[in-house]
Amino acid sequence: MVLAEFLCEGNSSLFLAHLNPELFAHADQPLAGRIAHLEQADFGFVLDDVYPFTDHFSAGIDKRAFLTSLFVQPDLFIRIHPGKESRVKKTLDLAEIKYREISESTLALPNGVKLDMLFPEIAKGTGLFEVQDLSSQHASTFFEPHQYDYWWDSCAASGGKSLNLFHQQKNIKLLVTDVRENILFNLDERFKRAGVKDYQKKIIDLTKDPTLYLNSYMFDGIILDAPCTGSGTWGRSPELISQFNSQQILTFQGLQRSIAGNLIKFLKPGKPLIYITCSVFKEENEANVEYLVKTYDLKLEKLEVIKGYERKADSMFVARLIR
Repeated sequence: MVLAEFLCEGNSSLFLAHLNPELFAHADQPLAGRIAHLEQADFGFVLDDVYPFTDHFSAGIDKRAFLTSLFVQPDLFIRIHPGKESRVKKTLDLAEIKYREISESTLALPNGVKLDMLFPEIAKGTGLFEVQDLSSQHASTFFEPHQYDYWWDSCAASGGKSLNLFHQQKNIKLLVTDVRENILFNLDERFKRAGVKDYQKKIIDLTKDPTLYLNSYMFDGIILDAPCTGSGTWGRSPELISQFNSQQILTFQGLQRSIAGNLIKFLKPGKPLIYITCSVFKEENEANVEYLVKTYDLKLEKLEVIKGYERKADSMFVARLIR
């Protein structure tokens, strides 16, 4: 508990000041300095022990920077609907809520801000913004939809990626599917607030062949935000680290490959499959891309490990594959 207070709270911890004044004397250092102090002192602290799965990291992840980020509370990110930017920022300014302006439409807020109290009109159906992690917003730049396209958001959850797609190109048709009926109900509410009308939804278990439900459907783009370990998001829920074992990685890898294989035949030739995970593990990321390229003769157009740990956001992976 003392070490946690030292690392996470620093010199703002009255608990640490009372219980261990000697350690508190070093608490005014930046986080990297506090970590270095514990590593050099006789506390038995080893940074690698915090997250014992680093051997599975995707290429390009800075191990020490990632592990250090786990002691920092991630930000709350919102993506403002087009034309609503000044209204949202004015409300935040009047409430004296500090925020970072990532772009004109994307803001970073302190985690814990009560947005529903600041913007009560949202409960009445007014669409102003979406709560969406910064890395998820960046992954959506891989979509590149065209006018009159027909897209399928295959594991849609509450529809965040679909709303990104809609705000990039309003003149598209959209199919959203998920295996969870209650999640799709929430999606309806979000779509209504955002003004999305031209869409279909289906409850489909994509671990099985979906031909019965889709018949002759063919799509200009498919988004697969695949079920995954979620290892890039554990900074928001660190208790999951201790509940995880590395054998689960291959279980998720097999699930991801099965689902992707069931989708590809519904993709028009020359059109993109957008493969996304919120994982930092290579088995779920570049290894799966290599598998899909070889097994289904897809062409890898581009991929990226999204290093959210550099921006107080989740870390993710995205690839654009062409059939």
